[in-house]
Amino acid sequence: MNKFWERFFYLLAYISQGSSYVSPRVYAIMHRMHHAYTDTDKDPHSPAYDSNLFKMMWRVRQMTVSIYKRKLDIEPRFLKNLPDWPALDKIAHSTWSRLGWIAVYILFYIQFAPSAWWFLLLPVHILMVPIQGVIINWFAHKYGSVNFKMKNTSTNLFRLDVIMMGEAYHNNHHKNPSATNFGFRWYELDPTYGIIRLLNRLKIIRIHKLVVKATPVNSETV
Repeated sequence: MNKFWERFFYLLAYISQGSSYVSPRVYAIMHRMHHAYTDTDKDPHSPAYDSNLFKMMWRVRQMTVSIYKRKLDIEPRFLKNLPDWPALDKIAHSTWSRLGWIAVYILFYIQFAPSAWWFLLLPVHILMVPIQGVIINWFAHKYGSVNFKMKNTSTNLFRLDVIMMGEAYHNNHHKNPSATNFGFRWYELDPTYGIIRLLNRLKIIRIHKLVVKATPVNSETV
């Protein structure tokens, strides 16, 4: 995408993630490291090296901060073609920004929640990115089915993944990391793929090439 759209989606990431915002630059680096070092001691997040999900997410938090503050030496191969907006990141990663978003969420619930039970969803809004991280980086490496036998613990967490917008087809993604469509079997719907194709048609983004699908083995439950 060009610089205008890069900044547009960078800002959209901040607005949509709010109090749990993670810089797209930082996320991209960690994601590349995860694929390069899956289930090794260099993997930023792996159930194989943490005894519980809280320890794993705390380690993710520490690494996120280290990468954002540029205190961690990153291999050059992980730094190519990254989006970057230091001015926005400085605001978005500040304590005042996070507290501000939490205040907005609370006020919204006070104004619009039909009953007190709805306030149980408030922590989900406040911790949206860590919760998403737990679902994919912990559960999708421990439970689910496997389409492709690989030398890592990645699984497809759901048979039909609408809630996570296709990202829970994690075994598929590890098999073919550059594929725009995470679904491989006929019933594996990836809603994000449709959005990507639409943005490509509108010339907002450009897909370099459509990756030929690999052939899955018979599914195995983990």
